[in-house]
Amino acid sequence: MPLTYLALGDSYTIGESVPAEGRWPMQLAAALRGEGLPLAEPAILATTGWTTDELSAAMDEAGFAPPWDLVSLLIGVNNQYRGRDVGEYRGEFHRLLERAAALAGERPDRVLVLSIPDWGVTPFARDSGRDIARIAAELDAYNATAREETLRLGARWVDITPISRQHPALLAGDGLHPSAAQYALWAEAALPAARAMLAAASAA
Repeated sequence: MPLTYLALGDSYTIGESVPAEGRWPMQLAAALRGEGLPLAEPAILATTGWTTDELSAAMDEAGFAPPWDLVSLLIGVNNQYRGRDVGEYRGEFHRLLERAAALAGERPDRVLVLSIPDWGVTPFARDSGRDIARIAAELDAYNATAREETLRLGARWVDITPISRQHPALLAGDGLHPSAAQYALWAEAALPAARAMLAAASAA
């Protein structure tokens, strides 16, 4: 049977403004299949604009059943965008992590978490008069919180925020969301961890 992959998130996971094959979970899955891993097409539960609580509500409605061989999670930018407190984010993110681990068959080592990219480097942020330094500082605080919770649970952490800051021109036509080329760099960064996780699943 093929290995299974569930990707949870928001616009960065659904790939706002890029073709379906350009989404980073799709590119990651293609790379893993290229290495010979029998991985099915990812199931993606993500919508542009979702916050942590909205993703959780969508998970309630979706009713996904465990176990999944790999579950990825990238969520929180809309919490920051809406000015929500990082302490509130910690509690909601922790609960999402626990749910992701449950979907992975109570195996937190099969949960892959990506950091939140920095949208403050985009033309959208610049042209709308946003405080770029404040966005960066708030996202750093969010990511420090997410990393701490991820590692405490025993899940895998992949920091793609530097990629977003190093490649501000790799954007979709909306001037805000990443292009397929930037998502390819995210997938490349996530590949070693995903490879190790699924190789263990394939051998089980």
